[in-house]
Amino acid sequence: MKNIDIRTINPDTLVDINDTKVNAKLPIEERILDFIQQIKNPYCYKCGKVVVKISFNDSGATLEDRMESFLRMM
Repeated sequence: MKNIDIRTINPDTLVDINDTKVNAKLPIEERILDFIQQIKNPYCYKCGKVVVKISFNDSGATLEDRMESFLRMM
């Protein structure tokens, strides 16, 4: 999932992050699972007409770590 080349992806196959809804009342683990189920590929999605690809440096933090941090802010 994270190795997608955004130059070759059809944007119509991606989920728009604006269409996702995160229930802040759920426990953090359930929020993460719910978001991933909605977005399909957390590494590559679109925001409006813009294709977004997420990558992280080799700091040791995982996608789950980053997602938890992001969803705690909501």
